[in-house]
Amino acid sequence: MPWKSRWTIPIPTQSLPSYLFTSPTAPLEDKPLLIDAEYPEYYLTQHTYREWSKRFALGLQQAGFQPGDRLLLYSGNTVLFPVILMGTIMAGGIFSGANPTYVARELAYQLQDSGATFLITAESSLKTALDAADSTGFSRDSIYVSDDGFSTLRGNPPESIDGLKHFSKLLPPAASATSLTWQDFSSRSQMDRTAVLNYSSGTTGVPKGVEITHLNYISNCLQTEYMAALSPDYPTLVKRARGLSFLPMYHAYGQTHHCVSSPKKGIPVYVMRKFDFVSMLQYIERYRITSLTLVPPIAVALTKRPEVREYDISSVTSAGCGAAPLGRESALDFDRTVARGGYRLRQGWGMTEITCSAIGWDPRSGITSGAVGELNPNIEGVIVGEEGREVGGQERGELWVRGPNVMKGYWKKAEATAETKTADGWLKTGDIAYREEGSGLIYIVDRKKELIKVKGNQVAPAELESLLLDHPAVQDAAVVGVVINGEELPRAYLVLQPKEQQQDQGQDQGQSHPTAPASWSSSSSSSSLSSSPRTIAAWLAERVAPHKRLAGGVVVVPDTEGIPKNPSGKILRKVLRERAKREVGDAGVRDSRL
Repeated sequence: MPWKSRWTIPIPTQSLPSYLFTSPTAPLEDKPLLIDAEYPEYYLTQHTYREWSKRFALGLQQAGFQPGDRLLLYSGNTVLFPVILMGTIMAGGIFSGANPTYVARELAYQLQDSGATFLITAESSLKTALDAADSTGFSRDSIYVSDDGFSTLRGNPPESIDGLKHFSKLLPPAASATSLTWQDFSSRSQMDRTAVLNYSSGTTGVPKGVEITHLNYISNCLQTEYMAALSPDYPTLVKRARGLSFLPMYHAYGQTHHCVSSPKKGIPVYVMRKFDFVSMLQYIERYRITSLTLVPPIAVALTKRPEVREYDISSVTSAGCGAAPLGRESALDFDRTVARGGYRLRQGWGMTEITCSAIGWDPRSGITSGAVGELNPNIEGVIVGEEGREVGGQERGELWVRGPNVMKGYWKKAEATAETKTADGWLKTGDIAYREEGSGLIYIVDRKKELIKVKGNQVAPAELESLLLDHPAVQDAAVVGVVINGEELPRAYLVLQPKEQQQDQGQDQGQSHPTAPASWSSSSSSSSLSSSPRTIAAWLAERVAPHKRLAGGVVVVPDTEGIPKNPSGKILRKVLRERAKREVGDAGVRDSRL
């Protein structure tokens, strides 16, 4: 049977800019809040965050940006990333962030699918952006180039970069934006307007634009705020809190935490423009960071890498982990070696399709387990077994959730929306779960969906399989995830064309990939440069972002064996995942998957 969260909270009727800044003219604090970690003299306050966003909104409008138009930002983290996000929304538009590691093909897809009318690209990614734009016929007149933001904050930005306009051309003088107002909302129907398109692969297939509305965003921020505020010493914790932003702001996790929630609460956040593990440790020590938002590879590295002992990270008093699986033993290792009994690493659960999160922890709970917590306020849940049958007790089934933070739908993909979200608002998460009797805690035990999570980034096997089948030597392909050293990685199983099968090299077994332990193996003994596992992996690497590369290895199977499939031709991924685990995967069973 469906169940509801223990808590219900009111959701105010307003726009996202009004939630964050109160109004266009309300007094706001001027203490540094969004701070460049390397050069802390460059920062935004609540007040300047709003004023720069207002200037950007006005500049977009003056450049012809219309309500409902989309702006695509192709950049890593900068102190002005939130300004571009919020200014786009203030102008009545829809913001979309692209992974800065995307190759031209991937960026072109998002550019075309979103129907963006403006593209802002980081200077370091300019060539890729131009290749993507040219391949889709996107006008270079609508492309603007950004940098780290320092020249803009200093007031001496360049006129252009490589002949293209600098994005500061979209920033009119401060005085001209003082009277700018954004539309506030007086009804829930207005709050259902899309504010952000965060791209997700959903349960299968190529990435889809997840429509996150003003209501979704505000609701999720209030839900997570309420859970945190259950701590008896919450006001003191907020007053001394300092965050470190190394999660990408194009992603729902980093976006909601560091572009909205932390500035709303007045919590200083030090922005890392590029993640580096040792730099992270240095910044934790230097700025006395109190809270960490982690993904599993970083959480595991904090327990294992020897550099950790060289820095004082004792200022950290809380840490949360999400976006991908983290086993119970890894969590306990973190508690012993990093937290040292001072706090517990808490896992939450979420999806891009629910803005960020739907499950969290009551901070007053002393429970340590493999669970991911319980439902956040205003959320309903149900466990659905085979053939749509609701299950109870501790029986396992697909977790469905419903609440005000569930996406509006997939951008211009009604069929995909209908497959994932029911007419009455239930989101089919694709995760297999059960709910513990008594405690009400939720355990995520497997994934119905086929996605692979690499450092918090979603990888759709169907996309990689489609590309691999474009290789002239590949007859059939299947891609699954395998966990190696606590990190999930894509691993491919290939059937080669008959001629290539005979010539393929079989001497790669056991050799290491530069980024992860893996195997590259074949069943035959002669050699061919064009069709060896390594050369096929390298061929694919040129066509995808780094997190999509086959770092889990490539295995060539004989055509007599083939890719395991059911009678209808569907790949039996469970069979391949079990095989991959036996071949190169980690031993042991993880209690929970996110």
